[in-house]
This record gives sequence, C-alpha cells and structure tokens, in this order.
Amino acid sequence: MEKVQVDILGLSSTPSAGSGGAYALILKEIDGERRLPIIIGAFEAQAIALEMEGIKPPRPLTHDLMKNIIDTLGITLVDVIINELRDGTFYAQITLEYSSIVQEIDSRPSDAIALAVRFGVPIYVSEKVMEEASFLPEEEESSTRPQPEKPTTNKASRLEVLRAQLKEAIEKEEYEKAARLRDEIRKYEMGG
Repeated sequence: MEKVQVDILGLSSTPSAGSGGAYALILKEIDGERRLPIIIGAFEAQAIALEMEGIKPPRPLTHDLMKNIIDTLGITLVDVIINELRDGTFYAQITLEYSSIVQEIDSRPSDAIALAVRFGVPIYVSEKVMEEASFLPEEEESSTRPQPEKPTTNKASRLEVLRAQLKEAIEKEEYEKAARLRDEIRKYEMGG
C-alpha cells in the first residue's frame, strides 16, 4: 500500500457547527501541500491538544494509560496509518511490535493519532485516502500587507492571568476550559 507521511497542522478550538461537539483535526502531508480534515470527538481532541501542548493532567487520561501499559509491557508502537475511507468514515491501524512479532490493530484515527503524538511515531495516510478526501489550500493572501499595530499595554500581566487560569483548569480536570484558555494564550502571544 502506498502511503504518505503527515503531520498535525491544526485542531479546531471550537466544535464544528451542527456536528454534536465534534472537532476538526487537519493533517498535512510532510512532502506536499495536501490537507486532510478528519472530524473527531471532543475527548480525543482534548487528548491530542493537551499532549501537543505538553500539558500533563494530574491523573492519566485514557491515551496516557494506554501508553503506560504499552511501555510497561515492553511493546513498541511503530507507527499509525489512516488506511481506509468507507461511507464517510475513516479507518486506521496501529502497528505494534513485540519480540520481533508485528501486529496491526484496528483503531479509530483519533485514538491512533492521540497515541502517535504520545509516542512520537510517524502518522501515515494511504495514498488512496489522500486522493479521495484531501484538498489543496487556496493561495493565502500576501503577508506583505502592513498589519495594524496591536496595543501592548499589560500584555505580560494578561498572559500571567491566562496561564494561571489554565493551570487551575487543568488541576480541576476542566479540559474543555483548558483547551479554550490554551488557544486564547496562543492567540494573545501571536498578537491577536
């Protein structure tokens, strides 16, 4: 099977309209420009976002528990691949290796990716799935346009408040609030 390595380009910070709390995960091929959007659940979106941001909850989430079990048993997670698109649903496989035995396990793409980011292993998509479901981004507007200046007063103190709120939300296991605060901090740091 021909496959393409991808990376996580982004994760929507708000649920998709009319999707019942689902989020959009955007994958981008590493050696190209195609994007692959995948709709995932809120829990999986939080699990991926928290790991990507290096935020460790006080108690392990399900994917953290899976990583701990896999590590404890001496199993190697080799890679994950989104290998099929059938009736609008993506399918994935997780490749595990133990004592020279390679085993591929069926998985939802969101769970496979949540594990991939925890293990730091490659994420692949079959070329067939990329051909069926990916898109090329439109040319972005020129970034040479002058940007309006943003006021910088109290930026440091505002960031301190947001970071304190983020820490508190994580300690209270309010992960949706933590994800919103993380996005607000990122936006604020980028001048938004």
